[in-house]
Amino acid sequence: MIASAAPLATARTLAATKIKRLTSPCGIEAWFVRDSTVPLIAMEFAFAGGATQDPADKPGVGHMVACLLKEGSGDLDFKTFHERLDRRAIELSFRSTHDHFCGALRTLNDNGDEAFDLLRMALTSPRFDPADVERIRASELARLRHDSTDPSSLANRKFLEVAFNDHPYARPALGSIESVPKIEVADLRDYVRRVIAKDTLKIAVVGDVDPEVLCTLLDKAFGGLPAKAESTPVSEVVAAKPPQRVFIPFDVPQTVVTFGGPGVRRSEPDFMAACVVNQILGGAGLTSRLFREVREKRGLAYFVREHLVWMDHSAMFVGSSGTCADRAGETVELIETQIRHIAEEGPTQQELDDVKSYLKGSQMLALNTSSKLARSLLQHQLDKLPIDYFEKHNAVVDAVTLEDAKRIAQRLWGRGLLTVIVGRSPMDPAQSTTAPSMPTSPPAEKLDATSIAPANSD
Repeated sequence: MIASAAPLATARTLAATKIKRLTSPCGIEAWFVRDSTVPLIAMEFAFAGGATQDPADKPGVGHMVACLLKEGSGDLDFKTFHERLDRRAIELSFRSTHDHFCGALRTLNDNGDEAFDLLRMALTSPRFDPADVERIRASELARLRHDSTDPSSLANRKFLEVAFNDHPYARPALGSIESVPKIEVADLRDYVRRVIAKDTLKIAVVGDVDPEVLCTLLDKAFGGLPAKAESTPVSEVVAAKPPQRVFIPFDVPQTVVTFGGPGVRRSEPDFMAACVVNQILGGAGLTSRLFREVREKRGLAYFVREHLVWMDHSAMFVGSSGTCADRAGETVELIETQIRHIAEEGPTQQELDDVKSYLKGSQMLALNTSSKLARSLLQHQLDKLPIDYFEKHNAVVDAVTLEDAKRIAQRLWGRGLLTVIVGRSPMDPAQSTTAPSMPTSPPAEKLDATSIAPANSD
């Protein structure tokens, strides 16, 4: 395996070196940071499309393509392709998100020619040999069967269905037990033809490589792709209006709660204010209100967290918690109370100051490897941020006022929650007779667990 971490903090490298925008002779554009700490090239790239481009009746096609692109290309079968990757310690991977088909490449700079050539073959001439397709299909079906017994997967799947109804975002990005068996090689080839093209390509590279050499490598890998994608248009969508409640009976010891609602788009001026108040309410770490009140003070939940999710055509906030079945009602009620409280009163000035300090300090600490920096640079491009956003980030955080925070807290959480609860019924005899009942307002939609298609954490 290639070590992707540079001993010298990438944050210092970034501070000393401006991010450069390179354009190759074939017109391939990339954001580039030269880092000579180790002889490594780390590249992240993405094409617009992702799971939204799956056929409506066959979710999971993009994910299957991602699993199969490095399983043999051109005249190299599965075994030969992997032998060439392994011989040069080249790391190549693909994944399909809701909005993008993404890839990552890690290689020592001495092996750049071969690494970028293997990437070219994977993108332009995937084999999709029947034996490989069936091997990957079997693996994915095994995962999906496992997910069908996992309450968190069930809750995530149902939450997207409730939030997005018949929009492509409601479909499982990783496929379902019903859809994966129907995916044919023709579907895989059609997806590649429609999605993998130069006009939607975004690239970020961090590493020890001369800019001119990198441009040659970029042309080698991407120069032969089709000029334009043939994507199916995707409509804008707002998540379903809260409050709504869905209960899925499932006989497991731990009840899982997924909750959320409409969020703030990345392009909105209020986005940073939303990040700040969200960190106060349920962000990572041990100091958020939800962690303190639900986990630390009362010991109601094994975990509780909440985060912002933004996509190309929508935005949400999403949280989750796992608790004992006999304390699920109390846990949900306390989560709703805390969300109602911050919506009505907003954060305190002390909370605002503390979170601002955390967000400013944590950004650079999170960029301590070439791979992390490349991923962050790619995300900035997908979010349509300026190339110098790192330099502006702290000023954007500092500009959030207490009034901004209170206003956006009311916008995010003032309408209540979409809530999906997966676990034993509150009236289940297996539970304690003193267990608190599940809150009844708004009314819960009771569903048979066997009618819910297996879920995955998209």
